[in-house]
Amino acid sequence: MINSGAVDVGKTTVRRLTRVLYGDDFEREHGPWRRFAADGLFRARPDAPPGERLSLAYERLRAVNGAIDSPAALAADPRGVAALHEWLAPIDPSFTTVAGIHYNLFLGSLLDLDHAADGDPGAAERDLTEFLTLRRIGTFLCTEVAHGNDAVALETTATYDRARDGFVLHTPHAGAQKFMPNTSTTGGAKSGVVAARLLVDGADHGVFLFLAPLTDGARPLPGVRVRLLPERFGSPLDHCVTSFDRVFVGRDALLGGVRGRLGQVAGDGAFSSAERNRRRRLLVSIGRVNAGKLSMSAGALGGARVALALAVRYGGHRLITGPRASERVPVLAHRSHHGPLTGGLATVFAMTLLHRTVVDAWEARTEENRGETERLVAVAKGWITWRAREIIVECRERCGAQGLLEHNGMTEMLANIEGAITAEGDNTAIYAKAAAELLFSARIPAPGTVPAPGTRPDAARDADPDGARDTNADAHPVVEADPDAGADPGECDANYVSLELSDTGHLGDLLLAVEQLWLDRARRRMGRAPQGDPLVRWNAASGAALRAVEAHAYRRAAEAYTAAGRKLWERERGDTEPGAEPGSAPSSAPGSAPALLRSLHLLFALQWIDRNSGDLLAHGLLAPRHLDELPEAIERLIAELATYAPALVESFALPEEMLADRPIAGPGYTDAYDDPEGAWTVPEAPSRCSACHGTPPPSAPLSDRFHVVHRLLRFINTLRNLPH
Repeated sequence: MINSGAVDVGKTTVRRLTRVLYGDDFEREHGPWRRFAADGLFRARPDAPPGERLSLAYERLRAVNGAIDSPAALAADPRGVAALHEWLAPIDPSFTTVAGIHYNLFLGSLLDLDHAADGDPGAAERDLTEFLTLRRIGTFLCTEVAHGNDAVALETTATYDRARDGFVLHTPHAGAQKFMPNTSTTGGAKSGVVAARLLVDGADHGVFLFLAPLTDGARPLPGVRVRLLPERFGSPLDHCVTSFDRVFVGRDALLGGVRGRLGQVAGDGAFSSAERNRRRRLLVSIGRVNAGKLSMSAGALGGARVALALAVRYGGHRLITGPRASERVPVLAHRSHHGPLTGGLATVFAMTLLHRTVVDAWEARTEENRGETERLVAVAKGWITWRAREIIVECRERCGAQGLLEHNGMTEMLANIEGAITAEGDNTAIYAKAAAELLFSARIPAPGTVPAPGTRPDAARDADPDGARDTNADAHPVVEADPDAGADPGECDANYVSLELSDTGHLGDLLLAVEQLWLDRARRRMGRAPQGDPLVRWNAASGAALRAVEAHAYRRAAEAYTAAGRKLWERERGDTEPGAEPGSAPSSAPGSAPALLRSLHLLFALQWIDRNSGDLLAHGLLAPRHLDELPEAIERLIAELATYAPALVESFALPEEMLADRPIAGPGYTDAYDDPEGAWTVPEAPSRCSACHGTPPPSAPLSDRFHVVHRLLRFINTLRNLPH
């Protein structure tokens, strides 16, 4: 139990947990962005007016662009752009927004769709120098006032002009104005990748991307109209509505893919494409939105970790009256305070490990599994950003009124997580798409079945080598579940009667069961809905289907925990950790890295199972005794992990310079509110020697130099006024 302090686990354990969170290549992948986070360039300036903060975001973009080895390499590396968001979004979300748009959506689209392919010297290659050097900043114009997630219905047009051999961009009505791109003149001259409907001789060939200059740094170019939107909730950004009045761009403006793979228009107006499906062409064209989802997840991760670090540190040095009037204890000592934060720590580890898994999957995707990987990226984005909001809200509340002050950083993180929830696809919309796919996925076990414990086909087993089990995906036995009523109350399937809540492998089976139960429920509801109206059928199933997607995310996060636990165990067993003693065995002692990771995993899984225990009991997958044991097991884990909360926060490896910007991060947080002219600073001069009194201090603050002199004079005057 936390009382006056926390358990010191040592630097080695902290370093091992840091490696669990950030992987084996921390320095290459995260080191540069961590150093930027510690640099004076990225010190927080919460008191600056919005316009100044926006200009600062673009100044930081130029500074970072000049400092990195290769802007083109960064644009080609979604992992690197995600790491940029992970470390710098908690400091300056305005910067990471403009950086993500420039490097990922703009430059990334140019590199993916229009740059020379390896081994293909005949492919088109555009000169990107002005964008790589930031002589022109790139932006991305896709969504419109009337069209957001339904990009296939965009109405901005790009009409082929045979006489001039180019395209005419035009906005036909108010609803087709491009909505929210950062197209103002702030930051310098800008160009944009514009999503528009390609029209050739009246024939509509679907939506493509076109490169178009927008501003010259002082004003919009002829035919381009840019109007600032009202200030948004959160950090300042130059969101605008942008429209085109018959703006001509050359034929090379069309981003048709290498060798016109997606689409090209010949001089005689003949359109051709190797991809016949319009929707597929659009999805490939705006494919960088998927990499953008990785960045949104990463920024949310970073914010959640910083919020937890602030809340845990503040809770440790905010002292309140203890059980005895003379005793002072940290507020973090109370279960009502550290309980939610400890649950948040277990969740943020899960979020981080899932994100690493998803980034790896994205980089390793093939054409065969591309759809499945895109679904995983989308589900992870929705789940991570929603969990981040829950964590940040909880941390803000745990910090009380201090959490409401801008200079402590919580309010900005809370406001900007809302942007991440909406950006690159609204969470509910991408969950709905994933739900529809899971409903008809052959990879999910058949309706009405859940796997028996220890036989889940795709679960990575517990890190304990003694608990390893066969995970043959081709022949896994199942336990039949009543599709309507479940099992009789109190009757648990024999396979689950002996389930121990400390077995993460069995808990993983239950997480899959929760997912399957919600999918079964969605299918039954769809089957009972009237035939002939797809919307009615979907509405009947959607509530349960969305719950299934949430369960899917929890399962994948738990599997990421298991894989990380096994990797940590094997690393320690192989003595590959720097500084490990030769021949040393993996430690499962309390406070060791494997033990802490296992406890975090258990707490994460049990809290989710507890939320779904009614369904699991009804279907015979939990016994009545488990419902009594669940809250007790969760309480024990919270009590254990709470003592290690400061060490777990330390494993986040956040730079002290970053945290020092937030007064509540340090034990001297009251100093931020000290008043140099307060009555407590210098004793009042005794009234009996009024002839010796100095001039009272001015009400306005003085400069540092004069302030020191003034305090010295007052001190001397006080000495003079002591009783003679």
